[in-house]
Amino acid sequence: MRIINIKKFIRGIGIIVFLIILTILIIGNNVSLSHGELQYKDLYVASGDTLWSIATNELNNNSNFRNHDIREIIKEIKDINNLNSSVLYVGQKLVIPMY
Repeated sequence: MRIINIKKFIRGIGIIVFLIILTILIIGNNVSLSHGELQYKDLYVASGDTLWSIATNELNNNSNFRNHDIREIIKEIKDINNLNSSVLYVGQKLVIPMY
């Protein structure tokens, strides 16, 4: 096969590549990797609760934290609740992310 008009050939290849990229971008925007809308639950600290015990419970019962390290869960709980330390008080309300 011989290319007679190189400019038309290059333009045609460019258009095909553009259409392929455009298709990939459109399809990619419609794919969602999240499990759904993130929601929160209220948890009130009981006597004897620690961030470690709360995080352990969430690791075992909250699909949002499946396969997370316990320290990551503690950090996320502290960040969401604007906690500067690990000290908790009985009756304190904590917000826990969940799906």
